[in-house]
Amino acid sequence: MSQKMALEDKVLRRIRRMKKNVVMREDFADLGGYDQVGRVLRHLSAKGIVIKIGYGLYAKAERSPLTGKIIPMRNLPALAKEALGRLHVGTVPSRLEQDYNTGRSTQVPTGRLIAVTSRVSRKIGYNGSFISYEYAPR
Repeated sequence: MSQKMALEDKVLRRIRRMKKNVVMREDFADLGGYDQVGRVLRHLSAKGIVIKIGYGLYAKAERSPLTGKIIPMRNLPALAKEALGRLHVGTVPSRLEQDYNTGRSTQVPTGRLIAVTSRVSRKIGYNGSFISYEYAPR
């Protein structure tokens, strides 16, 4: 007589098994309804297991050894590029990154500016830091 597993436990188990760092609501569509999954992800966010980085986008989180605050496991530019890839938006090196890589500039780009190949209307970020977009035609 096996006991039924709660939706939160199923979602948590799937998050821990995922190799990706960005989690989307659609990853759990087979487990429950849209609102149910949203409630579970909000609850896991309150527990510090994931952190919300955008509409329907969450990142795996951990506690910072320096400050003790909950932070994503990867940096914001890497998470944003992964999230945009999952949303089928192409990314390329920005003009600032190209200038730095070719030696035309000595200023190191922060990575907060991402060049995209199509229109994006999502805000991706957390804790007041957000990614900016630069259109780069193909």
